[in-house]
Amino acid sequence: MRINRILLSAPLVVVALVIQVTVLARLQLPGAVPDLLLLVVLGLALVYGHVAGALIGFFAGLLADVAPPSDHAIGRYALVLCVIGYAAGLTKPDSGQHRSATVPLMVVIGAAIGSTLMYAGVGSLVGDTAARHVGLVGLLLSATLYDLLLAPFAVPLVMAVARRTDHEPLVGDGSGSPSGTSGSRDAGYGWLTTGTGLKASRGAMKSVRTGARIGSQRGGLLGKSARDKVGRIKGVKRL
Repeated sequence: MRINRILLSAPLVVVALVIQVTVLARLQLPGAVPDLLLLVVLGLALVYGHVAGALIGFFAGLLADVAPPSDHAIGRYALVLCVIGYAAGLTKPDSGQHRSATVPLMVVIGAAIGSTLMYAGVGSLVGDTAARHVGLVGLLLSATLYDLLLAPFAVPLVMAVARRTDHEPLVGDGSGSPSGTSGSRDAGYGWLTTGTGLKASRGAMKSVRTGARIGSQRGGLLGKSARDKVGRIKGVKRL
């Protein structure tokens, strides 16, 4: 990962975790707790891609595992967010930017359901049966609902900040190379390309003029020789 991505991701993850622990977890909502940390990981993964999404998800989940009041095994949520961040990053288009909000919305829904199922599944493997007492269906519905209500305020903001601080070109041209690369290359070497273009155009004009002159001279010579031949033929006929 780049340094600018790390410098942006770390504060966003820390702020999201603090808000989730100090504010969202104390709302005493029925079912699950709104997962702001998950939404921040999704927003960064949608912009940075699957590799960065997996790394950000792992360290964000690991930070949530050790942050108080932690009541589960360390590494449990890190595994969940690592997989979720990787899967969300795979939806990043080749152009670098989603054209509509449909794909991010579907990613949020899938991540809310997938993270809840994975968290409950890993918990059952390590002996945590809390999901059975609460009800897995209720957790799925409440987690999806809360994340969908919170996503319009968190995900677009995180994606906008990530794009603003990231210097990768977003749109590629038809040749497969990024448009920013060709544009900057032409702009950086414009004074060279302009000079060579003028020289090439002048040389082409000179060659055209020279060819036209040679062609006219050849045409004149051919016409003169043809007229001489016609005169000779006419003279022979008169004889």
